[in-house]
Formats: sequence, C-alpha cells, structure tokens
Amino acid sequence: MLEAAKTLLVTLRDKIFPKAPDFFGKLSEQTVKVTHTVNLLVAYMEHGDPKVAEALKQDVHEADLIKARNLHELNDAFSTPIDREDIYRTIMALDDIVLYCKTTVHEMDMLGVTPDDFMRDISHSIKDGVDALASGYAKLGTSPADAALDANEARHADRHAEKLYRAALPILFEGDDYINMFKRREIYRHLTNAAHHMALCANRLHDIVVKIS
Repeated sequence: MLEAAKTLLVTLRDKIFPKAPDFFGKLSEQTVKVTHTVNLLVAYMEHGDPKVAEALKQDVHEADLIKARNLHELNDAFSTPIDREDIYRTIMALDDIVLYCKTTVHEMDMLGVTPDDFMRDISHSIKDGVDALASGYAKLGTSPADAALDANEARHADRHAEKLYRAALPILFEGDDYINMFKRREIYRHLTNAAHHMALCANRLHDIVVKIS
C-alpha cells in the first residue's frame, strides 16, 4: 500500500513537473552534426568532387531534422537547465553554420567556381572552430568551466578565417577578370559568414559557462 502511494506521488509529480529534456546532450549532438557537415565542406574544397557536394546536401537535410527536433522540444519543455534564449540562439547559430556550408557549395556549382587555396584554408579554419565547439558543448554537463577554453579556440579560428579573407582580396582583385573576381568574392563571404556564426556559437557557449559555473 505504501509502495503504491509512492508510485502514485511520483507519477503525479512527473505530470505536474515533467523532467527537463537533456538539452546539453541535444546541443552536443547538433554540434557533432555540424562538424560532419563542415568535414564534407573541407573535403569538397580539397577535391571539388560533385559526389561530396551531393553528400553535403543530404547531410544538411539531416542537420535540419535535428534542429527542428531541438526547437520542438525547447518549445514543449516545462523547464530548462539554462536560459531558454541561450538554448534557442545556440540552436539557430549552429544551423546557420550548416546553411552557409550548403550555400557555399551550391553557389560554387551554380556559378562554375572551382575551389582555390584560400577557400580550402578558410574551410580548414571553420573545421578547427567547430571541432572546438563540439568539444566544448560536450563538456557542459560534466566540466563546464573547461568549455570556456574551447569557446576561445573557436573564436580564434574565426579570427584566422577573417585574416585569410583579407589576405585573399588584394590577390583576387589583381588583373581585369572582373566576373571571376566577384564570383570568388561571393564564395569567400559565404565562408567567412559561416566562420562568424561559429564565433556566435562560441559566444553562446561562453555565456552558458558563465551562468552555470
């Protein structure tokens, strides 16, 4: 009888105050998916293989499903372990990285632009940054203070990507092939936008660390 009463109380408690989803785990899963997309971006910049471009498009679709699920669970959650706005902004900034990877490859195909050394190097900077983000978000549930170092690494990767972009421009605008210049500049901007959103994710990570440490 006593055991039955305890079970009933637990059931009522769970209905009134449902357990919060593991948002640390969900953000970590989404970040890992972003690293997979960026790895495909790097592979495309290394070889320009159309098959890699197709694989990246499929990967973006899978990443979008994870984003949609995370947003749905955030909207339905009775409570969250950290500020809802921090979770929401992280979900969207991570998705923006994926979208810029997709846009970059799509427009390269549409404009007939082949990868060059600057595109390859910027994509490697993005990879370094998202690898750091994946490491940092994975630590939120266990050692959040350590995640701040990963956030700093991701921001450093963004700054390196911006330096590469600035180094590329004066070289790009030599000569008189203006159509090629503006096509390539567009691709460089997409890549640096991906890097900037990576830095936004790093800022969100650092904000979360400050609030829960």
